[in-house]
Amino acid sequence: MSYADQVFIQNCKDILSKGVWDTGRPVRPKWEDGTPAHTIKLFGVVNRYDLKKEFPIITIRRQYLKSAVDELLWIWQKKSNNIHDLNSHVWDAWADENGSIGKAYGYQLGVKHHYPQGDMDQVDKVLWDLKHDPGSRRILTNLYNHHDLSEMALYPCAYSMTFNVSGNTLNGILNQRSQDMLTANGWNVMQYAVLLHMMAQVSGLEAGELVHVIADAHIYDRHVPVVEEIIARPPYEAPKFTLDPSVTDFYDFTRDSVKLEGYQAHELEGKIPVAV
Repeated sequence: MSYADQVFIQNCKDILSKGVWDTGRPVRPKWEDGTPAHTIKLFGVVNRYDLKKEFPIITIRRQYLKSAVDELLWIWQKKSNNIHDLNSHVWDAWADENGSIGKAYGYQLGVKHHYPQGDMDQVDKVLWDLKHDPGSRRILTNLYNHHDLSEMALYPCAYSMTFNVSGNTLNGILNQRSQDMLTANGWNVMQYAVLLHMMAQVSGLEAGELVHVIADAHIYDRHVPVVEEIIARPPYEAPKFTLDPSVTDFYDFTRDSVKLEGYQAHELEGKIPVAV
């Protein structure tokens, strides 16, 4: 079976068997009908994926890699905070009448800061360091800007990515304050695995290990039956992932730069409710 399936199944089993419910306190998220959206959660989940061995994509529920990459590039490449620059509707619930999600995600990555090398944004600083100073222990991005939180439609969930080079291998740590396991875990893992592959390729490095640190890993109350159903399914083997080898500039990647060979996955019938 896919290693990502093993991790996801175990995470969900641990949450359901050892987790803590928040039903005894008021919560911010609500379902579409106005009912409070409660969760069962575990604190401090850490998962490790070796990208040299296989690509971390779950098969017990079909994942849409190109759509996930499209959102990734919307944030990291376009550095946009407007859903009109995105080809999916995953952010529609948080956008205003103009399509903006405020000073969140891509906006933060696009703000220029002053460094000894000159003025550049967070993404360009990472790219510069990986090429010119790969031994640095300071190669990271941070979206959780307290100064701008009041102007964000949603506080960043996946808020920090730390890059670290060992020999010719690029490793990364994704820090996430909150993770909706059913709707977002598989999506975020494959997104940041792709990002690590992209950053490595344009820097003349090899993608290594992705470490995913989740502060609050949770399952929503109305998601529990769906989660129980999908983790009981027999997983398939992991597919082969390829990245267009001709791309040498991060800003030349597109959603079509990624390819999966032999991806088999179970379909999920019906629409999953999302708490907002």
